[in-house]
Amino acid sequence: MMNRNIPVLITDRAFKDEAEHIAYKLGSYVITELPQKGKSSCASSGADHDSELILTLGAGGLALAGGGMTMRGDFSHMVRRIKRGALGGEMLVKAARFKNAGAGSGADDSLTALDATAGMGEDSLLLAAAGFKVEMYEYDAVIALLLDDAVKRAAASPELAAAAGRMNVTAGDSIAAMKRIAAGEQEPPDLILLDPMFPEKRKSSLTKKKFQLIHELEKPCDDEEELLGAALSAHPRRIVIKRPLKGPYLAGIKPDYSIKGKTIRYDCLNTGLRAL
Repeated sequence: MMNRNIPVLITDRAFKDEAEHIAYKLGSYVITELPQKGKSSCASSGADHDSELILTLGAGGLALAGGGMTMRGDFSHMVRRIKRGALGGEMLVKAARFKNAGAGSGADDSLTALDATAGMGEDSLLLAAAGFKVEMYEYDAVIALLLDDAVKRAAASPELAAAAGRMNVTAGDSIAAMKRIAAGEQEPPDLILLDPMFPEKRKSSLTKKKFQLIHELEKPCDDEEELLGAALSAHPRRIVIKRPLKGPYLAGIKPDYSIKGKTIRYDCLNTGLRAL
């Protein structure tokens, strides 16, 4: 897991203990006021924080701030997409549907999924709403904290609680986790979802401004073959790979079929005896 020396800002001492716990996870520190430019934000540590990014903690949850922007994990905009009648039309749900299983209706809680590149968890929420129990792996410690905070707040929402209850965040290396599954230490999931960061995503004019902060922390996949190889070695029933519509196949491996939209596609591999 990638730790970040990003300070945690609180303006209400009611959040002091939680902020200190978050700072401990990051190897960082707590501040009670915004640092002045050119000066250390923590006299006791004397440490410079990662760029000019700051985590803020308050009644609204955890947020990442920097460059005049603030980003907080929030699934409220997903409510319309997980409603009955809309969920089954989602491309990812179609790609994840198994024959004679209830994925897409939210009726079958026996299906499991591993999201190896969770990011801010929107795809995981769709899978959870479709009935999967989803284990979400996020390598960057800050993104993992933001995601976990978003899931906890979603659990308090009547419209999102059922799906949020099937989502669990793990801050760590999904490749190592998939290798543990391959070694027989854990049961393989029914589905593994891969969304390796594609370099063009950093430059896309379609990228929402608030997600520019997250992109400062994310990095493109260093080794596509290792990522896909680890997923194959875990022997899920299916691997679903999110790609730009006209992007190349991950690690050059042709899928069994693809579900295509206007700008993205989901490549589906039914694992069988496949290997790199």
